[in-house]
Amino acid sequence: MKCPYCGETEDKVIDSRQGKEADVIRRRRECLSCSRRFTTYEKVEDMPLVIIKKDGRREVFNGEKVRAGMLRACEKRNISVHVIDEFIEQLERDLRETGEKEVPSHQVGEAIMNKLHELDDVAYVRFASVYREFKHVNDFISELKYLLKQQQKGGK
Repeated sequence: MKCPYCGETEDKVIDSRQGKEADVIRRRRECLSCSRRFTTYEKVEDMPLVIIKKDGRREVFNGEKVRAGMLRACEKRNISVHVIDEFIEQLERDLRETGEKEVPSHQVGEAIMNKLHELDDVAYVRFASVYREFKHVNDFISELKYLLKQQQKGGK
């Protein structure tokens, strides 16, 4: 590491500690040339998670965009914002754990729909109507029939 005082590159690490969030390592160093001490921070570089849209466009995963869509679907429903935020954090972790740098948007959409189906059928249908681009009342009826069938099977 280059000394900020004399510019030499030879130093020794005196102390290393994890940051409060355990996502940073703080290192105290001493320059072997001028003996002055300085601090460096080491952090894992976040690789952007890219979502491949239906039309082929690519955009960086945006948890706030997911949150806005879920909040709209859950409007006036008894679903905690905390539950939504935890889901989004878990979703991003799950997507990153696949090791893929690019993920198709349908994978994200289906994960959201599965979670909403688990939480609240009305929120699920609201989200599905936008995500699946319902054009006619029959689209809603088909989805509602699916939900009723799931309930009869004991799925919810």
